[in-house]
Amino acid sequence: MPETLPYRLTRPARLTTSVIFASPHSGRDYPQALLERTGLDEARLRSSEDAFVEDLLQRAPQEGAALLAARLPRAWVDLNRAADELDPALIEGLGRRAPVSPRVAAGLGVIPRVVASGRAIYAGKISCAEAQARIDAVWRPYHAALAELIEEVRCQFGRAILIDMHSMPSEALDAFGAQRPDIVLGDRHGNTARASTVAAVEAVLRGLGLRVARNRPFAGAYIAQRYGRPAEDVEVIQLEICRSLYMDERLVRRAPQFDAFAGVMGRAVAQIAELGRAQGRIAAE
Repeated sequence: MPETLPYRLTRPARLTTSVIFASPHSGRDYPQALLERTGLDEARLRSSEDAFVEDLLQRAPQEGAALLAARLPRAWVDLNRAADELDPALIEGLGRRAPVSPRVAAGLGVIPRVVASGRAIYAGKISCAEAQARIDAVWRPYHAALAELIEEVRCQFGRAILIDMHSMPSEALDAFGAQRPDIVLGDRHGNTARASTVAAVEAVLRGLGLRVARNRPFAGAYIAQRYGRPAEDVEVIQLEICRSLYMDERLVRRAPQFDAFAGVMGRAVAQIAELGRAQGRIAAE
């Protein structure tokens, strides 16, 4: 696949499951234009990146599932936002607009103004034309590929189950205290996937010794909302992994336990893919 595309789509030799794995925030090809304009060092710039999540999903094609991953970073374009979630505090020339969403107000629009902990990416604003160019070059191709893949799988198996993979900073789980989860599954409170599908995915993860919570503190964002249509046989589950399980969060480096945890996630990927085969057989009967 040409490196000019803003994503990597790794297909199996043959699709054998209705499950699709995607990682929209693990892109780490930082454009030179971003590196030249930001005042942040590498670790701070990467603090909002879902570092290494794509690497944790490498087993997916071996299990008959497609793997779609962003190539460009979230700090450049956030693929888990709507294309019109534009931030007037960052983008000049937007004119009079309706009130912005809480995400945009926090600096986390489709073209982010900040990274983790509210650190500003730029010293000033960018032009509306530049913002639109990024959306056209990165956001639109990724979502076109995702929509096409979902429809292909749905047509072949009668349903599609998108596992939208993310990572979360451990500090986001402080409210849980000693009961903090390893994984948070988001289905927008029952709106983007069937209860039975979410329960089956949760059972897989718990069976591997992982602690699982649902919809708190992350219930699913734009991708889940946009594509999750259980009544039309398209389900989306957002899966957030606590970063401290496999990485040094401060340095954005693999932790010593990375390989062991990657093995656990490989087994999770295999078993979730098998759910897609089993449910496909049930649907066909």
